[in-house]
Amino acid sequence: MRITADRTVCVGAGLCALTAPAVFDQGDDDGLVEVLDPAADDPAVREAVDLCPSGALALTE
Repeated sequence: MRITADRTVCVGAGLCALTAPAVFDQGDDDGLVEVLDPAADDPAVREAVDLCPSGALALTE
């Protein structure tokens, strides 16, 4: 599984970082999503992708 984030779509809600903090963070300057581990196999990642209000996160198998 590969995790990608489109920072041009991200609104900085932070649900990803709250749901899967080992995989996602928010930038200090802009608050936008940062993927810490694009190959993480964490069950919380799917939930974070589903919760993203802007649809900035994507999974590819």
